[in-house]
Amino acid sequence: MRVPHSLIVAAAAAVVALVQPALLAQGSPPAARQEIPFAPPHAAAVATPSAATAWGGPRTGTEPTLSNRVANYRIEARLDPVRHTIEGRQQLTWRNRSDRAVHSVYLHLYLNAFRNGDSTFMTELRAQGLTDGMGEGEWGYIDLRHVRQGATDVPWTFVQPDGGPHTDRTVVRLDLPQSVAPGASTTLDIAFFDQLPRVTARTGHFGTFHLVAQWFPKIGVLELPGERGATAPRWNVHEYHTDSEYYADFGHYDVKLTVPKGYTVGATGALQGKPVESGGHVTHHYAQGDVHDFAWTADNRTAPPLRATWTAPGGKPVDITVLYPPDYASNAAPALEMTKKSLDYFAGKLGPYPYDTLTVVIAPFNAAHAGSMEYPTFFTTDSVRDVSPGTRDRYDLDFVTVHEFAHMYFHGIVASNEFEEPMLDEGVNEYWNVRMLGQRPASLPVLASLLKGGGAFAFGGFPGERFDAPREEPADPIGANAYDRLEGVGPAYSRTAVMLHDLQAQLGTEVMDRAFREYYRRWQFRHPSAADLRETIAEVSGQRALVERVFAQQVYAVQKVDDRIASLTSEEVAPQPGLAARGGKLVEVTPAMLATAPSTPPRYRTTVVVRRRGAAVPQVLVVKFADGGRETVRWNGDAPWRRFEWVKGVPAVAAELDPERRHLLDTNKLDDTRTLEADAQATRRWTMDFAAVFQALLALVAAI
Repeated sequence: MRVPHSLIVAAAAAVVALVQPALLAQGSPPAARQEIPFAPPHAAAVATPSAATAWGGPRTGTEPTLSNRVANYRIEARLDPVRHTIEGRQQLTWRNRSDRAVHSVYLHLYLNAFRNGDSTFMTELRAQGLTDGMGEGEWGYIDLRHVRQGATDVPWTFVQPDGGPHTDRTVVRLDLPQSVAPGASTTLDIAFFDQLPRVTARTGHFGTFHLVAQWFPKIGVLELPGERGATAPRWNVHEYHTDSEYYADFGHYDVKLTVPKGYTVGATGALQGKPVESGGHVTHHYAQGDVHDFAWTADNRTAPPLRATWTAPGGKPVDITVLYPPDYASNAAPALEMTKKSLDYFAGKLGPYPYDTLTVVIAPFNAAHAGSMEYPTFFTTDSVRDVSPGTRDRYDLDFVTVHEFAHMYFHGIVASNEFEEPMLDEGVNEYWNVRMLGQRPASLPVLASLLKGGGAFAFGGFPGERFDAPREEPADPIGANAYDRLEGVGPAYSRTAVMLHDLQAQLGTEVMDRAFREYYRRWQFRHPSAADLRETIAEVSGQRALVERVFAQQVYAVQKVDDRIASLTSEEVAPQPGLAARGGKLVEVTPAMLATAPSTPPRYRTTVVVRRRGAAVPQVLVVKFADGGRETVRWNGDAPWRRFEWVKGVPAVAAELDPERRHLLDTNKLDDTRTLEADAQATRRWTMDFAAVFQALLALVAAI
């Protein structure tokens, strides 16, 4: 028997009337169950400035905490240094900042990048023609043992927000038994187990040495409208990519680390009281507020730590600890010295270092993958053989120490998204590193003997960054994300540094200093975007058109800079035959008449043609003349070429574009200069530079 349609509708309405109150009581009507989407998998530099209220608005210093804490962790962990494993339990308390109920949250399980060769990380590594070289028994992973919300188990599912291989297990979705209301918080009890890999990208073990980083389940970031280009709530929780690093909410960390007696421990934050010994093990209790990550190290071969205190003028003291193995004891004092200098420099240029502690770790021999990495209040630096001043080794140690310390500011305090905008961390960092260290030459004796009066081949500085940056055919915008780059993430360092150098050359150093100090003031303990940096520089400098043009050319697009002097001529202007006015009459002047005419002072017509084969940048052209005089003109605009002419009583001797070297992004600085007579200086210079590079390569081969 066919049921009439009217009866079906009536019955359905009755069921809805009975069920709907129960659904509302659970806070889960169909409209509230809408999924919160992921941030786009290929998101890169943000072009729209964040709202003034983003991340709770600028911190004024009157708030009870430095940051607007969102994710707080209480962790207890026990290290087995023989098996290189960690048994962990954590309470994660997360606050829902959005205006809607949250039914699912997402956690990063970074160690699973090293679980096998089928993770996103390893797949991308192979695509680059590289290998991590892990062998049997050297893999690492993290397992969730249980997740509970209250007394209820939480189910989980592995997801791939960026469309990576389905075998990737670096992001997990938790479907909460109880949704989290707008403005409310929830606490998750999580038991987890780590198998640390043999030391690899930013974490792992080698012998008795353990760098324990990205080791606990860490919640993703729920971004709100007006934050880093978001127009609606979205989960920013990318898979662990080969060239990417991290992005997380600020919070408070309370961590107890249990290790066998005899192991030296260093960690994010401050030690809470004396370590407690029990049953042959020692528990170290660390705590730190207003950070977005926690890392630590343990080793029973660590030498007695080198400790010191640094105090800012009128500020609070910072306790510095340098942990180092006996085989690199010579590195400890230089690393401490450069850390103090970095505190001086960045506190003066940007603003106060807000924490009470700073731990510096020098990795042991054969654990280089553990070096050169940053975590809040904790970083690892390089380890070198020769710390003599002026050597390449010493320069490397100094530079890496400065670079990793500066991450305390650009990754730790101004907490940009390193997945999507590595330029804001690595690139801005590199720019400030070079500004602090300058061009530090490393003496090369063979080259010095070749150069008149001695000399040195300069490593580093902005010319060094220029050398590292792709210029002829740059493939990726500076603002590209960390993992969608044809040329790898390297240009995010070097090309950003050179771009900011060139912008500084246009705006002036004092203006650039004020802009970055305001950027730090405005965005500390928040998460700025490339657009927020652009807006800050534009506002402080008052040169919005210039700043926006540079960002449009290099951050959001990729344009090479390639201006050159195409030709330089300076020819005598001789009288020419033809009709001319003489005594009020038009007469013909013949070559014979010109040959017998009285001599007059010579005149020279100088012509310079400049060509543009890339982005339009404001240029300066200087022409030098035989009497020591010069002419200076400015060339702006998008025209592909310009001709400049002068008629003078003396010929020109040389012409030079960009005499102050403001445009280091320029593809080839050699074609910026022309002379009328052959000049061997450039040949000699490049011969000597080639000799220096060749000697450096020979030294490297000998060292290997």
